[in-house]
Amino acid sequence: MLRVAVVGSGPSGCYTAQSLVQLDPEVRVDVLDRLPCPYGLVRYGVAPDHEKIKSLQNNLRTILEHDRVRFLGGVQAGPGGVPVARLRELYHAVVYCVGAATDRRLGIPGEDLPGSWSATQFVAWYSAHPDAVDAGFLRDARSAVVIGVGNVAVDVTRMLARGLAELSPTDMPQAALTTLAASRVTEIHMVGRRGPSQARFTTKELRELGTLPETDVIVDPADLALDPGYADPSALPAAQRRNVEVLRGWSETPPSGAPRRIRPRFFLRPVELLAERGHVGAVRFERTVPDGRGGVTGTGRFEDIEAQLVLRSVGYRGVPLEGLPFDADSGTVPNLAGRVLREGVVAPGEYVAGWIKRGPTGVIGTNRPCAKETATSLLEDAPALGIRAVPDDPLPVLRAEGTDAVEWTGWQAIEQAEADLGASLGRGVVKLPDWQSLMTAVHGDVL
Repeated sequence: MLRVAVVGSGPSGCYTAQSLVQLDPEVRVDVLDRLPCPYGLVRYGVAPDHEKIKSLQNNLRTILEHDRVRFLGGVQAGPGGVPVARLRELYHAVVYCVGAATDRRLGIPGEDLPGSWSATQFVAWYSAHPDAVDAGFLRDARSAVVIGVGNVAVDVTRMLARGLAELSPTDMPQAALTTLAASRVTEIHMVGRRGPSQARFTTKELRELGTLPETDVIVDPADLALDPGYADPSALPAAQRRNVEVLRGWSETPPSGAPRRIRPRFFLRPVELLAERGHVGAVRFERTVPDGRGGVTGTGRFEDIEAQLVLRSVGYRGVPLEGLPFDADSGTVPNLAGRVLREGVVAPGEYVAGWIKRGPTGVIGTNRPCAKETATSLLEDAPALGIRAVPDDPLPVLRAEGTDAVEWTGWQAIEQAEADLGASLGRGVVKLPDWQSLMTAVHGDVL
């Protein structure tokens, strides 16, 4: 019987576990996660008002409740936890599904000024990630600039424009709800360095901005006109064509005078964050134009946009895990069909799936075929892997070596505590926002 550890309980980890038990009737899988809660970015990255996408947790739950799959939360792989080499001793094979844990940086002056944050930090705060801190994101902010034109940029833009009535039914932690409901941000600029036909957001996400109560979406036709695809969108792929059509509609609609305004902007490249009394006060952009090769070039003309809050959303990047090889250029672990490569040679029993395998590309569903490819590679190697002796059950060994693993019953206790908290606040489920409250729920103590 093959014992496999899957490190990471997000979509790629769950789909890997699913493929393994579907393709092999005897394999047993432990899904390890650093957090006591499963589901990865589905729990901590999907916007709280996107209930349909968040309901994917129900599918992932079915996988983790399979009789040959076991969830073990609170298990850190690598430094400060179980070393990679030790995991290899405890399991016949280990699959790393650790995602892309950090943000790409802009690399411009002023990026680290107070008031400038990665969108991931902001998302983690309103999604109750236990590592997040209440950093006073909205303190004294009247105008916000979101740098990026992907779905995460649209998400944070939408959250900044949401009111109490729309956020209360979500599972957003109470402190974040109170703060966002009291926000004084009235101007939100969502800015991309290229044109609308090259933006990465999906049309469904984009359209949502136009449905927000008491909010105008204002698009400058001059921003759109620079894009060759705007004048004649017929040659664009369907998704980009629909985006252009939505933006065109907004550009032709006069504002209603609503108290909040969202301004999608294009062909502006950030070059500096400007300080005001030691805090970010504006973003300086250089106007760009298409270069005829799918990119843009600078014009030497600049525009400053006022902002007391800047959220940078320009992509994710994988980080090295001690004990595994890492390609710094791509931000991935070198691999061949999911098999980890050490100096170009397949490392027996070590595998990757998800973003750490292929880079931060695709949507949640993209992880399914990626995970199946890795699981297939692993099971092809199973005859050689299964020869090595491993413990009948690694969990007692992990516990004896100091790992306080949270089993499925512990996660269910967290779920119950979040339901109870919501009921006490007159809301639905409300997430527990920090490590202390999560672990208190796990161990059955009074919150």
